Amino acid sequence: MSVQSNGSCEDHTKIPEIKFTKLFINGDFVDSISGKTFETIDPRTGEVIARIAEGDKEDVDLAVTAARDAFDNGPWPRFSGSQRRRIMLKLADLIDENTEKLATLEAIDGGKLFHLTKIMDIPQAAETLRYYAGAADKIHGETLKMEGEYQAYTLREPIGVVGLIVPWNFPSIMFFNKVAPALAAGCTIVMKPAEQTPLTALYYAHLAKLAGVPNGVLNVITGYGPTAGAAISSHMDVDKVSFTGSTEVGRLVMQAAAKSNLKPVALELGGKSPMIIFDDADVEIASTLALQGFLFNKGEICVAGSRVLVQEGIYDELVKKLTEKAKTWVVGDPFDPHVFQGPQVDKRQFDRILSYIEHGRREGATLLTGGKPCKPKGYYIEPTIFADVADDMTIAKEEIFGPVLSLMKFKTVEEAIKRANATTYGLAAGIVTNDLNVANTVSRSIRAGIIWVNCYFAFGKDCPYGGYKKSGFGREMGMQGLDMFLQVKSVVTPIKNSPWL
Repeated sequence: MSVQSNGSCEDHTKIPEIKFTKLFINGDFVDSISGKTFETIDPRTGEVIARIAEGDKEDVDLAVTAARDAFDNGPWPRFSGSQRRRIMLKLADLIDENTEKLATLEAIDGGKLFHLTKIMDIPQAAETLRYYAGAADKIHGETLKMEGEYQAYTLREPIGVVGLIVPWNFPSIMFFNKVAPALAAGCTIVMKPAEQTPLTALYYAHLAKLAGVPNGVLNVITGYGPTAGAAISSHMDVDKVSFTGSTEVGRLVMQAAAKSNLKPVALELGGKSPMIIFDDADVEIASTLALQGFLFNKGEICVAGSRVLVQEGIYDELVKKLTEKAKTWVVGDPFDPHVFQGPQVDKRQFDRILSYIEHGRREGATLLTGGKPCKPKGYYIEPTIFADVADDMTIAKEEIFGPVLSLMKFKTVEEAIKRANATTYGLAAGIVTNDLNVANTVSRSIRAGIIWVNCYFAFGKDCPYGGYKKSGFGREMGMQGLDMFLQVKSVVTPIKNSPWL
């Protein structure tokens, strides 16, 4: 496997000065009440980048109090939509001005490719802000003609104080997928980034202050899920929680929300997404889609196409071409512009992926390529492809969140649909075919929130995204993403002596 591991292992950049390591509450960076800190680790080397303030329940209480006061008494919900828009656009401009710094932080904190983060993740964060800034002054209700001598209208009001909990795989994109519509709606926020990747969230808090976001509107609590995350989910004065992460933790968030003040929740959870490749597909295109589908972002993406079902007529040809491409995939330092794949986010995830690879071996799948670490230090894993994978194998059923692919063969359209749906998840799916009738039939038959036909990872700020089944509920992006942070109020008044009803 020497070819696929030929990215340089030496650091291509020095760790920059880490300016922001404290909690951000009510417009200020502050130590945690306990004074505790935790280490954030560089996955390239396993070395400590910085010590970050460890927020706990008491710190969450302070942040929620600040957010509540900002919502009940502050200017943000009372600004016109155009006033909120101007501040959000200023924040987007500041992100553009700091793209290099932000991309560097994501690369050293999460192992993400620097060059790709610089042209994709950070600009997308800014553009998501601009998209929802444009919606801030377009939040309208309806006028209703009721039966009887009444008239009514609806108001779409900000839901209040929202708790936002985001994962480590796309720190900037996930941050603004939630923060941008919440700000546009007029909500105030308590944000908890993943403990693995806190650095950009704190930097965004700094930029929000510079942009003119009022104190208390955006609070950032760094810390652990069982403490800070649980405190947000169970807080009696948080009006809604939006969580992105694993299905197991999502269930805990929902339980905490129900047991406290019965707050609504939005959950974007795990996936085990199928990519279905039919006999009429172009094998070159299909193999490229399959390769990117499981290796993009080192496989650390909830919609990874980690189950590839290939129709029997092109199975052998596609498997050969896909395996050849995987062997040329370059793994190495994320600052090396020739590298396609950096390190997994941390030691825990690294070990977890390797344990799944062992499951695949033990359960009888055929290892075609990869299957082991590929650097002397850091959390690097070879692109790994298994063939002859049965639907009941662990690697076919459970979310791995790493560069591991399961290949399966099918005969008919009906079989492909049945096997694609044979999962507890329902986040995404891919279909590769030149037959429009097949594409239409399969896309309507698969129970998943987004279906990509002859493409994959085609996300957009204007396209709703969310899951079926254990992949969660609620939709981010598009105008549905704004709706998550609004609630509808009906106002009814009588009509006396009206000439018409």
